[in-house]
Amino acid sequence: MGDSFYEYLLKVWIQGNKTSAVRPYRDMWETSMKGLLTLIRRTTPSSFAYICEKNGESLTDKMDELACFAPGMLALGSFGYGPGESEKFLSLAEEDMTVGTSWNILRPETVESLFYLWRLTGNKTYKEWGWNIFQAFEKNSRVESGYVGLKDVNTGVKDNMMQSFFLAETLKYLYLLFSPPTVIPLDEWVFNTEAHPLRIVTRNDGERSVHSNMQHKPPNVRLPGRKEGRHGDE
Repeated sequence: MGDSFYEYLLKVWIQGNKTSAVRPYRDMWETSMKGLLTLIRRTTPSSFAYICEKNGESLTDKMDELACFAPGMLALGSFGYGPGESEKFLSLAEEDMTVGTSWNILRPETVESLFYLWRLTGNKTYKEWGWNIFQAFEKNSRVESGYVGLKDVNTGVKDNMMQSFFLAETLKYLYLLFSPPTVIPLDEWVFNTEAHPLRIVTRNDGERSVHSNMQHKPPNVRLPGRKEGRHGDE
């Protein structure tokens, strides 16, 4: 119910131009990611990574679509680590793309992560997955007046509702996934949890300047082979 908090620790550091003034947010994010690593499990036999839910000391083998923003967050944050740690978190981000629910209400989190992974690695597989998702929306969710969710993807039974986040976020991230990296570049902009772009800024002598230390090239890693409460009004 507080997952946006972890996302914003990272993004406040990025929007603040990664200066010493905002470094404590990065430090808190890195501490929280150490905790996240204790929740990672893998399926058998396919070995897909997923994030458990924790209630007290109890872990539940369950990962909702809302948690699928995590791969994008991990990929975005991986570029602030040094060698070794950077590769570890980017590799985990690329593994962490499975979810165990049978309903689909066209949420944006998976496409959001595909967008970040494509921008940060250049791996065209993420664009292909995004295109497959869009085609599935067209085939299974398109109706005369818009798009609707599915109560069960196995039966195709529709829920007859189009959530506001489908237009505001899902389609936006799909659009950006197939846009040139110069459209809202990640070295000049950071997205809030509702997919609104905010400019990365600093102020020097009363003048606003834009600068980012984000690397444009990913680490040299081998590419392998998702939040109740994140959107408060959804």
